[in-house]
Amino acid sequence: MNKSKILLFGALTGAAVGLIAASLLNRRVEKNESATALTAGEGMKLGMLVFGLLRAVASLKESA
Repeated sequence: MNKSKILLFGALTGAAVGLIAASLLNRRVEKNESATALTAGEGMKLGMLVFGLLRAVASLKESA
């Protein structure tokens, strides 16, 4: 694959995952009728998980 196809695939995949995440958070807010979807602690946990995922993706080439 060339670079532009890989970037397009990554962008579309990221958009799809973001849309699903937003839908799940919206469903959570509607179910609990709370003002915020995430607490500060949950946001930090989610950020660290995303960072870990990006590190794992970056190291895929090294382990193969």
